[in-house]
Amino acid sequence: MTEALAIIQARMSSSRLPGKVLLDICGKPMLERVLERVNLARLIDHILMATTTDPSDDSLAVWCKDYGVDCFRGSMQDVLDRFYQAALLNKPRFVARITADCPVIDPGLIDETIRTCRENDVDFAATRLPPPFHRTYPIGLDVEVSTFVALERAWREASHPAEREHVFPYLYDQPGRFNLKILNHEPDYGSQRWTVDTAKDLELIRRIYEHFLPREDFRWLEVLDLVESKPELALINAETAHKSYLDVDERGGKS
Repeated sequence: MTEALAIIQARMSSSRLPGKVLLDICGKPMLERVLERVNLARLIDHILMATTTDPSDDSLAVWCKDYGVDCFRGSMQDVLDRFYQAALLNKPRFVARITADCPVIDPGLIDETIRTCRENDVDFAATRLPPPFHRTYPIGLDVEVSTFVALERAWREASHPAEREHVFPYLYDQPGRFNLKILNHEPDYGSQRWTVDTAKDLELIRRIYEHFLPREDFRWLEVLDLVESKPELALINAETAHKSYLDVDERGGKS
């Protein structure tokens, strides 16, 4: 049995920036940048990309085949089912959820989240949760890790549309239902935005990669040093609003 599986969630029909996961970031598509960084995580045993059966995602399946990464295609609307069915192929002890719009995702933070879930004997660990919890890591470093057992229970029991679209809300939207552990950072950098939902977001990420290349293994604290030393970078996407986990996209989920 696989110990830790990473599932990268991706689709082409993003509401604010369609086709974003295959847009170029300094010579490589965003999805490849995400895969490269997840692959640097030492505790990940296998990586799987989960997309939809919609024809709009045929190009993603072709890209995965050409790149050599396993691809699972499932429900457009029921993302929890898509995620669970993808995980079921491996039946891992732990499953990490990464979205394909986070091209500076940090491999060390992925490992830390898996370690937190494993060593604290909890059902779910994450680098952020929605309000009333407070995010302290930058947006774009989002890692969620659950046991396969907890994921399977959520798949069986979750019924609210937001719970089916955003995969893990059933694990944390009712206090006491599961054992949780949230990773926090001091000082608080939760206002930083390093994800890609808009053209402005993409511009910022390209600027970050331009600075570090040819290095591709830069870590999140190095990105932080960069944006703090060059405040004009954070202004690029400062007006971009972040979506709530309660938002339901009729086309089937984030990324």
